Amino acid sequence: MSDPTAQVFQCCVDAIDASNSDLRALNKRVHQNPELAFKEFSAVGNISSVLRDRGIHVNEKTYGIETSFIAQVGTGGHLVVICAEYDALPGIGHACGHNLIMTSSVAAFLGVAKAIQTHGFPGRVRLLGTPAEEAGGGKNKLLEAGAFKEDIAAAIMAHPMSLHHLEDNSKGVAGMRSTASHTFRVEFRGRTSHAASEPWKGLNALDAAVATYDNIARLRQHIQPDERIHGVIEDGGKSPGVVPEYTRMNYFVRSPTIKRANELRDRVKKCCDAGALSAGCEVTYDE
Repeated sequence: MSDPTAQVFQCCVDAIDASNSDLRALNKRVHQNPELAFKEFSAVGNISSVLRDRGIHVNEKTYGIETSFIAQVGTGGHLVVICAEYDALPGIGHACGHNLIMTSSVAAFLGVAKAIQTHGFPGRVRLLGTPAEEAGGGKNKLLEAGAFKEDIAAAIMAHPMSLHHLEDNSKGVAGMRSTASHTFRVEFRGRTSHAASEPWKGLNALDAAVATYDNIARLRQHIQPDERIHGVIEDGGKSPGVVPEYTRMNYFVRSPTIKRANELRDRVKKCCDAGALSAGCEVTYDE
């Protein structure tokens, strides 16, 4: 007697192989048309088109988010959610490979959906579009809106990774190092004045930001090799002729564990506090 599990597995593989050309074309279209957080309209349209061509119903604009969607196949049994990311980074496009995440998720969904339809066993598989992974906290918004409130057996996705993350002969998730991440904006507020005629009356918020950046750059020499701090000045002032009264920076702080990430974040904030103190400015945080 043949192994029923092997038959189901082969059904999934055959369905993915049969969709190979469409999946490759979908991947290419999304990669060549990178879209930023909550603006992934073309990506959602292309994904929906591939699914609808196979007779799968797609609900768009789900959970109050214009670029989220749901497609689902099956009844009863356990519910497995496959998450699909498809947003890009500003300036460099799909550097994190979200086009590959999306393609992998769509492929997995099509494979399992075909197996359910062919063999008729109880169970449900759902493809959930999760926008704004790079910025905007898309999954957080979906979580708050109830996207994961049902009795879900598993919520999964695949993520591409750099070769240097692999150790020995490990593959996939077994070899990937995950990191805890803090994201926050820091704002400096000083006092404006004319930069040429009365500069002594000003408190320069740009000086606070530059001092902070320099402090953090020096801190980087003394952190663990598997930790990361990276940030930008988002608002550095408006005119060279005016002492800036307001500046804003955006920082990511990453470490392998929450405990270490918290400790590193606190060290980074001390750099920000020192920058503000040196320029006589107020500092606030938006985490």
